[in-house]
Amino acid sequence: MNRTVRSVDDVLDLLDGLFRPEADRWTDRAADWWDGFYTDRDSGRPFFVDKPDENLVALLDDGPLPPGARVLDLGCGAGRNAVHLASLGFEVDAVDLSATALAWARERAEAAGAAPRFHHGNIFTTELPLPRYDLVYDSGCLHHLPPHRRVSYGALLARVLAPGGYFGLTCFAAGAMGSEAPDAELYRNGRLDGGLAFTADELRWIFEGFTEVEIRPMVPQDPGSALFGLPVLLTALFRRPLADRGMRAPRPGRKEGGQGRGPVGRSADRQL
Repeated sequence: MNRTVRSVDDVLDLLDGLFRPEADRWTDRAADWWDGFYTDRDSGRPFFVDKPDENLVALLDDGPLPPGARVLDLGCGAGRNAVHLASLGFEVDAVDLSATALAWARERAEAAGAAPRFHHGNIFTTELPLPRYDLVYDSGCLHHLPPHRRVSYGALLARVLAPGGYFGLTCFAAGAMGSEAPDAELYRNGRLDGGLAFTADELRWIFEGFTEVEIRPMVPQDPGSALFGLPVLLTALFRRPLADRGMRAPRPGRKEGGQGRGPVGRSADRQL
């Protein structure tokens, strides 16, 4: 069949296919790559430490979440943040493509006496047990998505983040780690070069419909610290307004910060 596009989902799937198979880190086909990534637990990868993100702990210390708040961890990996959240009494759902990572996460949860719910699958298609969450947290997922999947990401947040809820993010920081190539160039090359870097202005633009609480570099941590922190990462915290404006596209003719970073529009949210 030569004609394959009749919906927004079909367009997104078509754009997925413009990237080289070895560049895929976001579709179900990427599960094997991530399984290989998490197989060697002694590889020394900094993200493998059993420590929560320093910015996440700072958010929790500030106390905006009520006891027993509902939390969704996107791309949870070996579960270091999900286990920490569950150990504090929050109701946690955590999603990852890698069965190998989730097996490790379950071991960590059992050792900590915590009980997050782990879900194996794609963040965009996995069925979740709760309709809304008070906090959606992403430590390293967004920067592995191609530009068109920001549309799917925005639709996901619109669906699962409660009005007044918080959205926390950790991603590669421009000038420190990750590709700064314009979005269009990524499609010409068919790869993401290990992940995309973002500036603070680009994050403000992409998540324009949310209220910015904080955007700052991650605070680096010493090896003996109980927290995780690398200087090559950028952290952000947003809040969804109670009177929701959604994640909207910029007005025509308006010049936005960032070069070639696509917004997430309301029309796409309605269709996905």
